[in-house]
Amino acid sequence: MRRERHVIEVKGHGGQVQFDGQYVTITRKGFLARSVVGKGEKRLHISNITAIQWKPAGAVVNGFIQFTVPGGNELRSSFGNQTNAAMKDENSVVFTKAQMPEFEKLRAAIDAAIAQQHAPQVAQQPVSMADELAKLGTLLQQGLLTQQEFDEQKARLLGRQ
Repeated sequence: MRRERHVIEVKGHGGQVQFDGQYVTITRKGFLARSVVGKGEKRLHISNITAIQWKPAGAVVNGFIQFTVPGGNELRSSFGNQTNAAMKDENSVVFTKAQMPEFEKLRAAIDAAIAQQHAPQVAQQPVSMADELAKLGTLLQQGLLTQQEFDEQKARLLGRQ
């Protein structure tokens, strides 16, 4: 059975971002995109995103979301020039104050996916039949299993039931 993914898609100023749980896709169309960064689409797998830079939009200034990737060449900007620098960065999308709530939802979803991607994976060690029988024997000796319960579980493990 295939599990459907919830797709988040938000439109910003000069670009849009789509997130399907695995990939962040930045799409740029139209004259503004062509004149600043270039038209097209860029896909980033969640495992390649090392950080998200965020500048909230204000009453008179736009904000932006920027994705940091290994080997990326982010533009460093001087104070008061961050949004203009972000407009020229291919891993950034600028948004207005009205668009910011949707970008906040996007940011939260991507942050959660990055955290899950980097969470330690607990590997389950295979349990041998001898280990299971030893555990059952210990439970029998401790009086936590009756002889009948022990025999039933032993038969189940050995495939005799």
